[in-house]
Amino acid sequence: MTTKLSRLYGMDIFTDSGKFVGTAQDFIVDFESGEVSRILIEPLPVGKDDAKKALREKSVMYKNVKSVEDVIVITKGVSSAPAE
Repeated sequence: MTTKLSRLYGMDIFTDSGKFVGTAQDFIVDFESGEVSRILIEPLPVGKDDAKKALREKSVMYKNVKSVEDVIVITKGVSSAPAE
């Protein structure tokens, strides 16, 4: 799936079961692969500890994105795994 990041900003994110997760506010991009690795549902904070917490609690792994049309549909909810 290829799309411009600018199209994804502000899109609503829902699980495939219909639960609203949040709105796409920021993205983590792996510059080596050129791919998005995470979608954040709030802007990434500046502080290291706050950023780690946001990645843990307020982000979605991009590999869980099922489709992108009028909304972003994911297969799982907000990340609860440790940040990479």
